[in-house]
Amino acid sequence: MKKIKRKVAFLFLLKSPVIIYSQVVVTDSLQIPVQDTLKIQQQQKRISEVEEVVISGTMKPVKRLDSPVPVEVYSQNYFKKNPTPSVFDALQTVNGVRPQLNCNICNTGDIHINGLEGPYTMILIDGMPIVSSLGTVYGLSGIPNLMIERIEIVKGPASSLYGSEAVGGLINVITRKPQNSPLFSVDFMSTSWGEYNLDIGFKNKLGKKTDVLTGINYFNFQNKIDENKDGFTDVTLQDRISVFQKWNFERAEQRAFSFATRYLYEDRWGGDVNWNGSERGGNRIYAESIYTNRAELFGNYQLPLQEKIHFGFSAVHHAQDSRYGTTSYIAKQQIGFGQLLWDKKSGNHDLLAGASLRYTFYDDNTPATANMQAGNQPEKVWLPGFFVQDEIKMFDRHQLLLGFRYDHHNIHGNIFTPRFAYKLPLSETSLFRLNAGTGFRVVNLFTEDHAALTGARDVKIINDLKPEKSYNINLNFVKKFYMDSGSYLGLEATGFYTYFRNRIVPDYTSVPNSIVYDNIHGNAISKGISLNADLDFRSGLKLILGATFMENTITENGITEQQMLTEKVAATWVVSYSIKPWNLNIDYTGNLYGPMRLPLVGDLDPRPPLSPWCSIQNIQFTFTGFRNFELYGGVKNILNWTPAKRIPFLIARTHDPFNENVIFDPTGNAVSTPENPYALTFDPSYIYAPNQGIRAFLGLRFKLN
Repeated sequence: MKKIKRKVAFLFLLKSPVIIYSQVVVTDSLQIPVQDTLKIQQQQKRISEVEEVVISGTMKPVKRLDSPVPVEVYSQNYFKKNPTPSVFDALQTVNGVRPQLNCNICNTGDIHINGLEGPYTMILIDGMPIVSSLGTVYGLSGIPNLMIERIEIVKGPASSLYGSEAVGGLINVITRKPQNSPLFSVDFMSTSWGEYNLDIGFKNKLGKKTDVLTGINYFNFQNKIDENKDGFTDVTLQDRISVFQKWNFERAEQRAFSFATRYLYEDRWGGDVNWNGSERGGNRIYAESIYTNRAELFGNYQLPLQEKIHFGFSAVHHAQDSRYGTTSYIAKQQIGFGQLLWDKKSGNHDLLAGASLRYTFYDDNTPATANMQAGNQPEKVWLPGFFVQDEIKMFDRHQLLLGFRYDHHNIHGNIFTPRFAYKLPLSETSLFRLNAGTGFRVVNLFTEDHAALTGARDVKIINDLKPEKSYNINLNFVKKFYMDSGSYLGLEATGFYTYFRNRIVPDYTSVPNSIVYDNIHGNAISKGISLNADLDFRSGLKLILGATFMENTITENGITEQQMLTEKVAATWVVSYSIKPWNLNIDYTGNLYGPMRLPLVGDLDPRPPLSPWCSIQNIQFTFTGFRNFELYGGVKNILNWTPAKRIPFLIARTHDPFNENVIFDPTGNAVSTPENPYALTFDPSYIYAPNQGIRAFLGLRFKLN
């Protein structure tokens, strides 16, 4: 009888979390020394990590440590350590990933991975290519945070599976399944600057086989704050609402069928603090006003066949009505995407094959869609493609992945992108991965670079632009330590190298007061090393540390320069401490960026050509002692760091935004005058960090299961 009781108790401990407050854990029938319980905890953590399933690296569910492609996973709980109103802002604490603002007035931006700009990062929602081109700057806003289960990030080549844009990597936002979501949840946060963010989520069951999950996000900021006293808003004013709904259907033999919809409306503006809506598009008071209407549909349907075949689909309608001073930017983009995916295991081979078709309609009424003879001509692009992938399991748990993709662009012709990956397990707690591949990118200039629209620079497109081509290799090493004390240490190091041909780079310097677009006549290289450490101590202290050292250069005509707006050193950290007797969690988060090369208007521009070191740091306290409630608050940007403190001005000539008092020479360049000694024109593109200072925040979460 004693033996049976001990066996039952041991099995119970294996399947249940064990919290230790004293030297001995006591059950009804058995006393277990601390050393044994710690071993049980270690085993549970190891099983949890091994069993964690990811999909982004190989486009199929696979255990994270078994994947030949390294995939980073960040849960919703991770982003709660520094709550933000959008996914764009949330990524500021992910190593090697940087949200980059591209305009001092409209505050639009994109996501950099390992120094590569936003257009080289593919953004997916539930595996579907939702966010691209026009949506690059707005598509990550308004996704209700309560609807997000996790975010998967792949750093490195992924074009062989995902096609154009997946050159530097991809970000896959995985939304919650309705059946695994709370019945009702609310998250409300406000700041001392007057920002208000509200997330609401709830689920319904329609009949016996249909689950529906609904999420609503509302964000509002209407304060004309001008801390740097330049007469322009420091932060864009916004009024945004987003509605998300996901449907899941139970089918015979557990076949999958789900789809989701999202609608976003946003009204944002920035500029002269005296501006109001009646001045929109006028030449008296400068502002940038952007109305965005965006609708999305995406889903997955498993065909009723013996073979495992899925049909994924998405559709996006994006309409943008913008005024950048007197410049109108009335753009429309419609994207339709469909993909058949066949998944088959045969012996040691795990096969994946797919065929996709993407249609893009794009019209922005700018030089990007203009024809000298025919006037404005919307762009219509058909991009069919197919791909195959074979993941081969070899001796001693070695894995080899071979992939190939073929696309046909109706303008640029045939495009081939191969892929290679190898996973070498060194032990049960360490492994080595090698990934190599090529990538391609087809360009929509103005949708990706809003600096071309704002300010007074002339836009010049030198030649017919060719698709960019890249060659990439990544080396990844992972080592995990499980200590007898119950502590855990995880280490990861990744070296990366990317070589570009035909890269398109906006040139801010060779022609003053202009932005020149052309394929570079040379090469571009992105290389570096990324380091991550994850420490989890028995005391309740947890540290997630990361640092990336990189060099992004452009070589043209024998001259090599650092890429614009790209740092050489970046670091992120999350330090968490849990005081369980007090039901209190403390989170200290932050980032650090080294100097970046910045765009100057001309040779006489007095602003520094390189940014200083900058760091945004935050602290948060969360009380969890209430039933169903969490109360949280803290301080953002505790150092009160802003770029405006170290330079004469951020935006050039805010007092003359329409260049009425600027004198130009016959070639179109500004001339130095007593009124304009630095020969400047109005220009808001000199930006590398948020211009939002210290502020307190307070929030409340409620969840009903």
